[in-house]
Parts: sequence; structure tokens; C-alpha cells
Amino acid sequence: SLAEFPAYWGESSAEFAAISEGKTIEERQLRVTNWFLSTLSGQFTRRETETGSEKKPLNPILGEQHIGEWADGLKLWAEQVSHHPPVTAYHMENKEKGVSLEGHCAQKTSFSGRTIVVKQVGHAILTVELGGGEKETYLITLPKLKIEGLWYGAPYVELAETSFIQGSHGLTTTIEYKGKGYFSGTAHSFTSTISLGPSTSNHSNPIYVIEGTWTGTSNYVKGSPAALIGKPFLDATKPKKPMTVKPVEQMGEYESRRVWKTVAEGIREGDFEKASVAKSALENAERQKRKDELASGVPFKIKFFNKVENSPDYATLAALCKHKPEKEEHYSFLGAPSA
Repeated sequence: SLAEFPAYWGESSAEFAAISEGKTIEERQLRVTNWFLSTLSGQFTRRETETGSEKKPLNPILGEQHIGEWADGLKLWAEQVSHHPPVTAYHMENKEKGVSLEGHCAQKTSFSGRTIVVKQVGHAILTVELGGGEKETYLITLPKLKIEGLWYGAPYVELAETSFIQGSHGLTTTIEYKGKGYFSGTAHSFTSTISLGPSTSNHSNPIYVIEGTWTGTSNYVKGSPAALIGKPFLDATKPKKPMTVKPVEQMGEYESRRVWKTVAEGIREGDFEKASVAKSALENAERQKRKDELASGVPFKIKFFNKVENSPDYATLAALCKHKPEKEEHYSFLGAPSA
């Protein structure tokens, strides 16, 4: 289910925790960039690697939740806050290290020739508590996806265009995704430039420049301090740490793996009729709930998040890197529910 996808943000939990250990704004910007790039292979190539091609995820029901944690204290709450259009909100935090991430994601899909183009709508804001009541925030924008390989029956995801990591201290990471063309290029490749303000196409006045692949390795290149050129920045092939969740029988009724339990069993068993019947029953029940809510005038209430129509944090950071749109909604975490 798409409601489980925010867990990929946490699979590099050690890198996430280490962000707050950076001593300078430059070091923290590098650490945020390193953590972000380390999450991409899990988000966009894990299923292709494990099964041979990208698979369409299940569309979450309204209110569907994904809750879990990692061994080092990182915790995640994700919730499907809208069904039409589908929007998943999430909050992830390591309280001991003073690092948290909050955001939401939706998708708008279009076709271009033999390619499906997916525009990711939404953003994430990472917060670092510095002590003494001070904090830094980082706006993380989301790259565009292209699903290639449809003609050959083996779809895979390639990232496209540009995304930003904008720090409240003024430093900007500009990530340009290149990918493999018909005649040249390397799959899943990128160039990441850290500068004061968004990088231009000629990478003028960079502080650091990093090149490589977001599924493999990357290194500091020309434009970085001379002592760093050629040195490794990230090895994205390192094993990731999956999130731990409760056994299905202990989950709440809206937790993702309980919601889709029978469907998942049918798929794993190769009993696609069982999966189809269970999926149809679930979807019909959801449609009836929406009809009943409309008739009663009492809409469904999400549990973990509150919608903020125009996020001031987003607007301030987006202006620094000239990101569009200038204003965007945000889903604010209401806090962990009491046990």
C-alpha cells in the first residue's frame, strides 16, 4: 500500500540521527543531503530489484495508517489523509537526537509517448533542534518520476528534472537527475550542488559538488574543496534497516497490514480470486462509508494530522530557493497517541 511508502524515509536511520551531530551549517547541509539521497533507492527501485519490475502499489483507504519504529529510537506515523485525491501525510522523529521530518505526498500522472510521468505533489520539512531553543529547518522538494520500460513489459522508475533541499540558514542543495537516454547516459545518475542559494545550470560558486548514482556510489567532484575531490560521499548499496511494526493481530483496525491482510494473503498464495474478492469487498465498504458520512453530514476525521492551508514554514523556505508553488498546504502532526 502507498501508505507504507513513508517508511523508506527512515531506512537510513543512522544517517538521519547523525544530522544533528554536524558542527557547522555546511556539515549539517551535507548530512541532510547524504540522508536524502540514501533514501531514494529504497523508494524508487526496491520493488524493481526484488521482483524484476516496478509493481503498482495498492491505493490506501481513507484513514489508513502505518506506524512503526527502528532500533535506534526513530519512530514513524503515516496516515492517508485524503482519498480523492490520494494524499499520505507522515511524521518521523528521533527525539533523543532532536531530528524530525514531516510532510505529505500525492501524485499527478500523465503520459508522454511510451512513458508514464508522475509529478509528486507535496513536500517535507526536516527540523533539527540545536539546543537553547534554537532550530534549523530544511524544505525537501520531491523529484518528478518517469516510469520507463512499459513497451518491454518491465517497467522501472527513473527520476527526472530537479529537486531542492533548502536550509533556513540559506544554503541550498540543488539535485539534478539525469538518468539514461536512448543513446547515452547512466541510469539513476545525478549531480548535487550545495551553494548559497539555488544553483544555476553552470554551477557558479558552489561550495560542494557531488556526482554519481542514487542507487550506487557518489563522490565529491570538481567544484568541491580540493582536498575532497575524488573522495566518496555516499554508498547507497549499503544494507537498509526496515521498520519494525506490531504483529498484524495486535494492530488497530486502520493499520495498513491489517486492512490489506486478506488481499496480501491471496497475492502471496497465488490465489488471485481470493485477493480480488477481498479487495472489492473492502472498496465497496469504503464507498458505503463515504455515502453514510455524506448523508449524516459528519465527515471522516483523520487521527494524527491537522491540515494547515498555507504553511508559513513552507512559504519562507520555498522563497529562498525560488521553488513553486509559492504556497502549499501542510499536515501538522497532532502528537503520538497515548498507549
